[in-house]
Amino acid sequence: MNRKTLVLPALAGLLVPTLAACGSTDGAGEGGDAIVVGATAQIEATKDAPAPLDPAQAYDVDVWNVLRGSLQTLMRLPRTGNAPVPEAAESCGFRDTQKEQFRCTLRSGLKFSNGHALTSEDVKFSIDRMKTINYANGPISLLDSIDKVETPSSSEVVFHLKKPDATFPQKLATPAAAIVDSETYPKNALYKGFEVAGSGPYTLKVERSGERITKAVFTKNPSYKGGIELKNDKIEMRFFKDSAGMEKALRDGDIDLMNRSLAPDQIKGLQEARDKGVTLQEMPGQEIRYLAFNTNDPSVSDKAVRQAMAQVVNRSALVRDVYSYTGDPLYSLVPTGLTGHINSFFTKYGSPNVANARKILQQAHISTPVKLTLTYTKDHYGSSTAKEFKELQDQLNKSGLFSADIKGIDNWSQFRQEQSQGKYAVYGMGWFADIPDADNYIAPFIGKGNFLNSPYRNNKIESQLIPGTRQQSDRNAAAEGFKEAQDIIADEVPILPLWQGKQYVAARDDITGAEWALNSSSTLQIWELSRGVGE
Repeated sequence: MNRKTLVLPALAGLLVPTLAACGSTDGAGEGGDAIVVGATAQIEATKDAPAPLDPAQAYDVDVWNVLRGSLQTLMRLPRTGNAPVPEAAESCGFRDTQKEQFRCTLRSGLKFSNGHALTSEDVKFSIDRMKTINYANGPISLLDSIDKVETPSSSEVVFHLKKPDATFPQKLATPAAAIVDSETYPKNALYKGFEVAGSGPYTLKVERSGERITKAVFTKNPSYKGGIELKNDKIEMRFFKDSAGMEKALRDGDIDLMNRSLAPDQIKGLQEARDKGVTLQEMPGQEIRYLAFNTNDPSVSDKAVRQAMAQVVNRSALVRDVYSYTGDPLYSLVPTGLTGHINSFFTKYGSPNVANARKILQQAHISTPVKLTLTYTKDHYGSSTAKEFKELQDQLNKSGLFSADIKGIDNWSQFRQEQSQGKYAVYGMGWFADIPDADNYIAPFIGKGNFLNSPYRNNKIESQLIPGTRQQSDRNAAAEGFKEAQDIIADEVPILPLWQGKQYVAARDDITGAEWALNSSSTLQIWELSRGVGE
């Protein structure tokens, strides 16, 4: 997810959305004061993106964390593990051996927060609407395997797929497949503004300043029918300008929990704050940071330039000097911990080596120094991003092979729009997986309609490897296809992986359930939080 937008690791400059709570410490989150979660996300309506809470537009981890609490999907990821379980559905499963027909039966009595009944027609409407709107920077690619949707009855829905796709149940667990009210949402256009009519575990109300959300209030939905057991009655998500303000609010007791977008020095400080009523938990993460290339741009259109950059970049120095080991070097688009991961970039390029990079450029008859600009967003991935790009610039320029400038864009919406329009030759992005599968670290970046709107194409990955892996129910059997795809990417370098983030959750000592706050897809599970007895 932007994937998804994407936002980046919890690594030093990344923790963004989170929960925080203020108020008394009595009660267990039920009937007491709201638990307050802190976030540094900037969720706003703009001319180009006027519907930030419409699942047809939303493709960012922070917005998805809002939508998951207020909208339902047929399936959901459980508290732990990668296998989705029914949510709005009572049961779901493939009905053929080719994995081209997926059938779900809905729970009885489902209804939206406005009182309208939720039926299979709303499920069909939601999927058809996503495909009709086809928003350029939205999550439509997650549903591109759907051929048609049928509704044999008010409680049954059948998905016919164009090709076999073993990952389809996981995709149905993402907000890309969120169920919206066919009587409220327009069929052929985005639902502009900040209203949400959902059937999720909470009802949602937002407060805003102009066209930007400042607070999201989640209140237990008395009509909710699903598989989630709520541990609280109310959650407030407050949005801060920066992580420093968010950390101060946590220490002062104005919020109860936060995760992502913390800088390395903040993480260190919170690790030492145990005696001050705050506990920091570190968990393995699968969010990644990478450089992406507009392979049509003259400065990087020759793959030798991209290969030389891959040969020069020192990931270990980035992790050490910028992120203080709050992440790990990443040598593949697929992060460690997922089936199919291999260190393809390290296998091909080894340790940073300027002499080898020079040889690559000389053999391609490319004059040096190669001039290029590295572009990044200032307000989306945390305060360490600027330092990261200064380090990358220094590494490239000190090699004598590049003359690199860096450019920071103040606004994420502007950055995302211009990036997708091909205005940047080299730019920095992050990725939170939509689903915990290697497929979701390769397929979204390759082929027509890819997440980055990149012109890069590779017929073997698109036509053979990805379709082949999707036929495998046993994801271990899909590993060979993923490994071959990673080797191709390491050779052609349409994307240069940099590092993989760890996840951090910081919470006041009276908050329980923080260990379950994030699931295997880095989803913020606000329903797991409750208030215990403070120390």
